[in-house]
Amino acid sequence: MGRIENPESKILKSEDLWQQGNLVEVTIADLTDSGDGVGRWGDRVVFVPDMVVGDRALVRLVRVKPGYAHGKLHEILQPSALRIRPSCIVADKCGGCQWQHIKSEYQLEAKRNQVIQALERIGGFDNPNVDRILAGDSALGYRNKATYPLGISSTGQIQAGYYQKASHKIVNLNQCPLQDARLNPLLAEVKLDIQRRGWQVYDETHHKGQVRHLALRIGRRTGEMLLTLVVKDGKLLGIEAQAQEWMKRYPNLVGVSLNRNGDRTNAIFGRETRCIAGKPYLREEFAGLQFQILPDTFFQVYTEVAEGLLEAIASALNLQGDEVLLDAYCGIGTMTLPLARQVRQAIGLEVQRSAVEQAQANAELNGITNATFQVGEVEKLLPQLEVTPDIVLLDPPRKGCDRSVIDTLLQIRPDRIVYVSCKPATLARDLKLLCQNGEYRLTRVQPADLFPQTAHVEAAAFLVRSSL
Repeated sequence: MGRIENPESKILKSEDLWQQGNLVEVTIADLTDSGDGVGRWGDRVVFVPDMVVGDRALVRLVRVKPGYAHGKLHEILQPSALRIRPSCIVADKCGGCQWQHIKSEYQLEAKRNQVIQALERIGGFDNPNVDRILAGDSALGYRNKATYPLGISSTGQIQAGYYQKASHKIVNLNQCPLQDARLNPLLAEVKLDIQRRGWQVYDETHHKGQVRHLALRIGRRTGEMLLTLVVKDGKLLGIEAQAQEWMKRYPNLVGVSLNRNGDRTNAIFGRETRCIAGKPYLREEFAGLQFQILPDTFFQVYTEVAEGLLEAIASALNLQGDEVLLDAYCGIGTMTLPLARQVRQAIGLEVQRSAVEQAQANAELNGITNATFQVGEVEKLLPQLEVTPDIVLLDPPRKGCDRSVIDTLLQIRPDRIVYVSCKPATLARDLKLLCQNGEYRLTRVQPADLFPQTAHVEAAAFLVRSSL
């Protein structure tokens, strides 16, 4: 009878063994823009999560193609000098962040390199001028907003946390080292109140139950907090009394709201939000201005680094006070309003009506009268502008700009363009289109670490019309 091999000890030595389930030994040489490690086995590439450049490890192949494979860490044979112990005890399970096991200094280097590689490989830029990455004072405790899906444990206890990596299984949390520490008591205690009230947690498989998400946010400068429950149909028995109880328990809690989301969707918030107690917004100070922020308002999660990036943009533009500034994809005016104080006229374009209403309210709150806002898609509004802007600020979603936006910019030819992006690949793609005919030249790029402990990186690219 032949010897039976132990699959746990099978290390690939032969080309014939390049198949799912087998083990390979790899040394990690790079990181992808999604955060995975990149190693090689022979002339083939292996992508592995939870790795660091310099790690030597045994990796089990889980998805195999002729020239590459995705693997899962089996055993670290020799850890990288860049590997550290994560601050969170569930960092290896929780999908909320990917890089807690990597030294913060190398995270910054990897993110800057991510921007450079995208500009070179996708954009075709030769040796682009990419500045040192902007970073905050801390890579932990920075998040001013957190939204947690709710679930039920096998013993019937209500759970709140992030999904386990590559699954919809909740990793239960009582605190999160990434969120502002002032929010941790709410995370630990509110789910107990939900349990005590007997409110049914939403079951996404059967589309039954009520409470879907717990959403928390805080003004980093003011300390004001909002608590929002996302529910299926907007009704919770006893929510008014519970809201008052929360307001008394947490002195900095200024508002409790219900958001109704009755759709079968991965989107967290629905369109309707109802304030149950206190105010429907919190106050925050940003770039010397006062902002009112609602539960579902888009506002960068790392307040201090976002402010630093805005300062870098203002410094690079060296505004003289007579410019016309167009802020496409302006949101609630987070960048429009601070910059409006330094130009003759500021115009904001935004597809979400509620965001424009907030931008207008924030302009009035700060006494800013030279900023106007228009509701609609940028690709439709941009060609209809009655003035030609001197400067265009672009801050599109991750998918980048619609091609028609690029074409219109090349027609109206503003003197300068600042392109802020949270995805280097689409940034590089769009910059290539703007620069390929010599109409614009890329002068510099300023990356910023708005999402420590994750692979995400923000960057602001500065373009100048070549004839200037």
